Amino acid sequence: MNPSRPTTSAFAAVPAHGHVTFLGAGPGDPGLLTLRAVEALAAADVLIAEPEVLDVVRTHARTGVDTPQLTVADEKSAAAGVPVIRDAANLVMEAARSGRRVVRAVTGDPGLDGNAAEEMLACANEGIPFEVVPGVANVVGVPAYAGVPLRGRSGADVRFVDAKNASARCWSEVGASDGIVVVSATLETVAAAAAELVSAGRKPDTGLTVTVGGTTTRQRTWNATLGTIAQVFKQGKVLPSPEGGRPVIAVVGEHGAAARREEMAWFESKPLFGWRVLVPRTKEQAASLSDQLRSYGAVPHEVPTIAVEPPRTPQQMERAVKGLVTGRYEWIAFTSVNAVKAVREKFEEYGLDARAFAGIKVAAVGEQTAAALVEFGVKPDLVPSGEQSAAGLLEDWPPYDPVFDPIDRVFLPRADIATETLVAGLIELGWEVDDVTAYRTVRASPPPADTREAIKGGGFDAVMFTSSSTVRNLVGIAGKPHNVTVIACIGPATAKTAEEHGLRVDVLSPEPSVSKLAEALAEYGAARRDAAKEAGEVVCRPSERRPGARRRRTT
Repeated sequence: MNPSRPTTSAFAAVPAHGHVTFLGAGPGDPGLLTLRAVEALAAADVLIAEPEVLDVVRTHARTGVDTPQLTVADEKSAAAGVPVIRDAANLVMEAARSGRRVVRAVTGDPGLDGNAAEEMLACANEGIPFEVVPGVANVVGVPAYAGVPLRGRSGADVRFVDAKNASARCWSEVGASDGIVVVSATLETVAAAAAELVSAGRKPDTGLTVTVGGTTTRQRTWNATLGTIAQVFKQGKVLPSPEGGRPVIAVVGEHGAAARREEMAWFESKPLFGWRVLVPRTKEQAASLSDQLRSYGAVPHEVPTIAVEPPRTPQQMERAVKGLVTGRYEWIAFTSVNAVKAVREKFEEYGLDARAFAGIKVAAVGEQTAAALVEFGVKPDLVPSGEQSAAGLLEDWPPYDPVFDPIDRVFLPRADIATETLVAGLIELGWEVDDVTAYRTVRASPPPADTREAIKGGGFDAVMFTSSSTVRNLVGIAGKPHNVTVIACIGPATAKTAEEHGLRVDVLSPEPSVSKLAEALAEYGAARRDAAKEAGEVVCRPSERRPGARRRRTT
């Protein structure tokens, strides 16, 4: 072990008087959390986070962590009669005094957060041990994601200004300099900050970039000058958000980066940037697919279209599991995560665990199913080397050999609506197959009303159909997707079903693989973006082309 590298063991012991970790959650992208931050979150008893970053950090906290509601007192809330719960300092101190391990998560970096500094001092005054886990500061991370480096070869001076707290002297100093100025402001105050810099001596034609929603898929950046930013916002109908105070990061300077931002805007130029993509699967089933979509800049929204229920007659499954234990099978083949779950639940019912698979070869149809088996404690002997499907599994499946295979039977736990491809292929290879209904698939309950409205009203940019049943079930529980929505299908059979339901198929996967389907959708998005640029049109998402969408947009 490298003694210079901290590990989770550093969080093992909790002092009797508690411990506080002040943690920087970064500007908004969950991928910017540090390894140290993830370790601290996993060990927390209490998580106290700013509302803006709660979703970013909560996924790394353990199950059952206490997350007390945090409401920051402000004049606007008080005037509106909104009850103030308790401020963060009181929550932090109360939890630490009770001997618990507290993580206090703030946006950006704790060293740049005045409230966090006061809370650290309070801990020090009471003798409560604390530590600081730095995070990516908004003023650094947001320009990086906007494609605006803060320094060129000239190594120009860089100054940071918080417009909310800047004094006249501060504006005068940065206005008199010729360095880069990074201004933290809001959508409502950035034009006033630009005017302050002009009044303090900066030229009105000084370059300016303004980024809102930095490092998230809501990010949007405008190029302007100090003298034109107000007009750019007006012409672009950039409206204040209803709640007001939407934070932005503005970069002011003449180092040339702003002029070349279009070439360096790596984040906003992702092929599906900002696209809301409907994935008709459960979160568990869609995990790897959703991660892949996020890598393309999309915002996946999982909506299960099927629900899984036990078989109507469980006796067949019970006999098969007993046969597995008594040596009836040479192989067991899993064609879905749900099949793994069904067998695992039956094992637990009988008091069995993964050791019951000893001496039996195990096959998995793909990586996701294999991962579910590994979590169960079983390492698959066979996973397709090529296409992750029944056909791909058959490509690698060995023929029955009476010399090397003492038993000629395969246990195949599957859904009640599974196709016969695998069964027929195994029989052709010389195997006997016990094709057992391990679970039934039924139509899921309708999604929430706002999701149904978004599906029918064009609120989603794309829908990914991974089987004919997902088409039928989604239309049945939520209605037909709007005609502006891009329809992506995993194969010809699924595409045919979509067309039978009156849908226009825009994207067809070259292979029956969810990964290839996502890749094909990304290629479609990139081609669409390139075509818009070549035509001199504004690049926009499919959902922004529906009637009235642009009028309702508030950035």
